[in-house]
Amino acid sequence: MLEAGYFMPARSFFDNLGTILLYAVVGTLFNAMMVGFSLFGIAQSGIVSQNIILLECLVFGSLISAVDPVAVLVVFEEVHVNEVLHILVFGESLLNDAVTVVLYHTFVDFVEIFRETGGIPGSDIASGFASFFVVSIGGTLVGLIWGVMSAFITRFTHKVRVIEPAIVFIMSYMAYLTAEIFHLSGILAIVFCAMFMKPYVEENISQKSHTTIKYFMKMLSSISETIIFIFLGITTLVDSGQHKWDTAFVMFTLIFCLVYRFIGVIWQTFLANKFRLAQVTHKDQFIMCYGGIRGAIAFALVALLEEFVESRRILFTTTIVVVMFTVFIQVYDVRITYRKYRERWGEGIQ
Repeated sequence: MLEAGYFMPARSFFDNLGTILLYAVVGTLFNAMMVGFSLFGIAQSGIVSQNIILLECLVFGSLISAVDPVAVLVVFEEVHVNEVLHILVFGESLLNDAVTVVLYHTFVDFVEIFRETGGIPGSDIASGFASFFVVSIGGTLVGLIWGVMSAFITRFTHKVRVIEPAIVFIMSYMAYLTAEIFHLSGILAIVFCAMFMKPYVEENISQKSHTTIKYFMKMLSSISETIIFIFLGITTLVDSGQHKWDTAFVMFTLIFCLVYRFIGVIWQTFLANKFRLAQVTHKDQFIMCYGGIRGAIAFALVALLEEFVESRRILFTTTIVVVMFTVFIQVYDVRITYRKYRERWGEGIQ
């Protein structure tokens, strides 16, 4: 997340911020709720082997709505999409993860309360959804504060250039830790810290420090992503005790993820285009619909589910299937589809 935020093209991001927030916040809430309620309906119909309560379906709907920014970035850089499409999908996937994590923790807390008391008081529901906004906005403010501090400190490092890369990494990590200590969004903190500090830090540090930060950050990002996918592979083949296969639940999850992704992008784009000068075309919308790639965030969240989430084994297995389907099949189809668009309509896919 640090690497994604640091190398985010800030001008394009803020030019399209309204549309990105629409996709990332409203779109994530729409997908999480629709997938959760739809799967609950399937569970209540009796074709699923285990009874799954609504709150657990909403937990799953929130975590399975997390779009992987690294996977999206790799695919879009490979096929060379236009800048508007790139920043919309990448910006959405970046902020989508932060919204997903906050929503996930909110519903997990609701499940824990439900298991302990047999119900959820209305005051807890109200405070839970209020905390969604507090955690999100608070994490963003923490990131901005640490970003300002980073920019200020690097103004006085011209005599000790060797510590400049360390300052960038330490201050970013401190933003994350500070947010987590106060139970705010660590992801939003580290992303906005990186985004805010970059233009100022780049003006203050030396070229050698810039090169060190760039390649070391990309290396750490690749290593972290690789470790998570290695862990995914190991748990898939070795740790069979965490798995419980349910064909109906898996198949309907794949269907709902695709269908609600398409529906959400279409109506959100229709709304966004009413206020945009550069319209998002139907061709771009199709790529965005099919670019909802699930990855490390979804797997990490489902792996963190605790004992009181009684359906965690089904959710764990289903998440692995969805991640593998989107990473191996959807990614391949996005590449093929976009190349066919380029061959048919040329370079001007806008």
